[in-house]
Amino acid sequence: MTDFRYREEAERELSKKDSRGGATSRSSVAWEIVIEKGNRFGTIRKLLRSLGVGMLGFESSVSYEVFSALSRIGAGLKPLRGLVEGLRAVKDADEIALIRQAVRRAEDAFRDIKPRIRAGRSELEIAGMLEERLKKRGCNRIPFDIIVASGDNAAMPHAKATEKRLSPGDLVVVDWGGEAEGYVSDMTRTLLLRGGDMTRKKGIYEAVLKANRDAISSVSPGEQGKIIDGTARESIGNAGYGEYFGHGTGHGVGLEVHELPRITWTKRTVVQEHMVFTVEPGIYLPGLGGVRIEDMVLVRSAGCEVLTTLPKNLEIIA
Repeated sequence: MTDFRYREEAERELSKKDSRGGATSRSSVAWEIVIEKGNRFGTIRKLLRSLGVGMLGFESSVSYEVFSALSRIGAGLKPLRGLVEGLRAVKDADEIALIRQAVRRAEDAFRDIKPRIRAGRSELEIAGMLEERLKKRGCNRIPFDIIVASGDNAAMPHAKATEKRLSPGDLVVVDWGGEAEGYVSDMTRTLLLRGGDMTRKKGIYEAVLKANRDAISSVSPGEQGKIIDGTARESIGNAGYGEYFGHGTGHGVGLEVHELPRITWTKRTVVQEHMVFTVEPGIYLPGLGGVRIEDMVLVRSAGCEVLTTLPKNLEIIA
């Protein structure tokens, strides 16, 4: 059910699913597109009557206004939580292929602009160049505002790109993603500009890199997300920086840049084969800067496959 604006898109999507052997072919269910004309809940009421539906499920997160309207359609209501999100957490072959494409586009775009990252350029300038290359590489949209954070700004995990210009000795965190037919990717790399005493910054980078690799090594079907998170957290704690890693280790990626599963100490999520999520430990030191290394992984029957391919060893640039 949709409105006039999306009739053509709906027909194309269903046709595409048929040609790929998707849900329509597997279940032999015929699709009918219903166009609402300004009376959404009236259209729902008619559909329920024609289909003989007596109990309607609805997402428990809907607004009170929507709930009130649903209460008047003449069917029982059952609140559901995480139904669609749970289905989306495990990817099928088509989804995985599109996520791979989104990863490739993002990595190619970064390779295009990396030689132009240098002292004197502003964070916004670098973010703009990267966004332009993502579009030229085929991304119809940018999944989230690109983060380019240098120097003190790199100590903020979700810093926004500013007019600040990169300076020698800065750690530079770049967090970006690509897109392919609605599916997205998410990755982070941290660079170091040559200058001054870089010893401590190199040490922080190596601590994050070890935590990234340790956490990835712990990914397997049946493992709890909190164990994967704990592996990264223990690694950074052993390096003496535990209090400077305060966010979760990862999150699912698909149609949205943040979806299930959540790889964090607060969730008992059990990892399943064909889930796709990030592994992104970080250390953030106010006044010094920060390091984050973020990869995307695909859970396999044994272990996982790392979808991101960009180098992770520390790159020191002029």
